[in-house]
Amino acid sequence: MSWLFETGHAADIILAVLLIEAGWLRRRGWRWLDLAGLLGPAALIVLGLRGAMTGAEWPFIAVPLALSLPLHLLDVRLREKDAA
Repeated sequence: MSWLFETGHAADIILAVLLIEAGWLRRRGWRWLDLAGLLGPAALIVLGLRGAMTGAEWPFIAVPLALSLPLHLLDVRLREKDAA
């Protein structure tokens, strides 16, 4: 089972689940912007994880992690706006 992590396929499985969740939520009427705010940070963090698992150069780990913060902040802002 270690091959699942050495090859990064564990992260691929998580990304596939996130994609399925996005499709399910979209069919339930979620807006694309809301989906990006909700699932975007998770997908970017998992991409960074995949890079770390496969021995990628540091930018392929750091950039997705750094980009997840603005999407997370977008999600927080959208949720505050919807709650008001």
